[in-house]
Amino acid sequence: MPPTQDHPQRYALVNELHARPFPSLEAPCQAVFVAFKEPVEAASRDRTRDMAHLEELVDRHGAPRPQPGVTHYSAQIGRHLLKWESHTEFVTYSAFCPGLADRPFDPAKTEIFPPDWQDRAPGKRLCAVLVRVELMPEHRESISQKLEDWFVAESLACAEVLDGVVIVAGDFRIDPAGNMRFAVFVEPGTSPRRIGRVVQRLCEIETYRAMSMLGLGRARDLTGRLNRLEAELSDLVGSMSDDTNSAETTLHELLRISAELETLAVRFSFRAGATAAYEAIVNDRITVLRETRFLGRQTFAEFMRRRYDPAMRTVKSAEARLRQMVERAARAAELLRTRVDVERSAQNQKLLESMDKRADLQLRLQATVEGLSVVAISYYAVSLVGYLAYPVAEPLGLSKGALTAAFTLPVVGLVWLMVRRIRQKVH
Repeated sequence: MPPTQDHPQRYALVNELHARPFPSLEAPCQAVFVAFKEPVEAASRDRTRDMAHLEELVDRHGAPRPQPGVTHYSAQIGRHLLKWESHTEFVTYSAFCPGLADRPFDPAKTEIFPPDWQDRAPGKRLCAVLVRVELMPEHRESISQKLEDWFVAESLACAEVLDGVVIVAGDFRIDPAGNMRFAVFVEPGTSPRRIGRVVQRLCEIETYRAMSMLGLGRARDLTGRLNRLEAELSDLVGSMSDDTNSAETTLHELLRISAELETLAVRFSFRAGATAAYEAIVNDRITVLRETRFLGRQTFAEFMRRRYDPAMRTVKSAEARLRQMVERAARAAELLRTRVDVERSAQNQKLLESMDKRADLQLRLQATVEGLSVVAISYYAVSLVGYLAYPVAEPLGLSKGALTAAFTLPVVGLVWLMVRRIRQKVH
């Protein structure tokens, strides 16, 4: 029996399911997270530069280098567990360290990713997150005082998650050190993997929120350009009914507007699609937390509905408006084509009328020529008949003039009948 042939990508696709496991964390601990994105589209990324940047960091700590071409890597560097992931548009670095600093959210703890090393990153820092994981106090109400000291109350989001065994909080603001803060309180005895999943999802929420918000900047720039093109397109469509404007000039202007709209559509389509995908991931990560309200504070989902969803609707609105303007330009092209067809039909009608006039003139000229040809042929025919009849003119006592006059009318009649018969046969 021949051996079963596996698909060449079978193992690679299965391994992809297990490529990015959640970290296993014991409380208390802290996490430092950074993400870098190159200012280019995903297809233009040079992933070798990302790999070289990672190797520079692990070489500092004497950790083993990653294998070439990998998309994820983890190693122990000092007291920290380093985790690196390469995504479609960005790369992320996570460092997890047991224990807590005396100063909450101490910026010194981010030195695991040195500033000079971050400055040499292939891309720009997209987000930086500090996560503080503490054990749940005996009285949960005492958490409120810590939250007031650590976060801005106006934008603070806080909720019990995973059936109440974990409390997460954050204000989605960047502190003076350039980091975004999240606090996690866990019940004693909570599984380390469960803690790791919560921390990982908080970092993912911030990363994908930042990635999706890139679409808002593009949408605002697109809106300004659409405002200008919409006015030009409206004026162009309105001028189509003006006979003083030539169709050729209108066509050139329409082609220019259509080309610019198509260029905008090509450039914006990827970012709009990526924004929608990242938005779905953000909402999914919040959903799986299974939030319940904590001491009457807004949840992460409520915060996103108030602060984040309007930005996403702006991106969707800009995308829909661009699509509608492309369709309007296409309809304007159809209208212009109809106008050109009507003008062409009118020109053809005038051409046919002029051809009819020329044909009528040709018929009249032909009739005139036929009359002249009868006269000319008759003249020569009478001359020939006269030459034939001159020998018999003297015996009959007729003069040449009288004899010629006698033959003229019959000859002219015969010639006319002959020409008429020929014309009838031709037509």
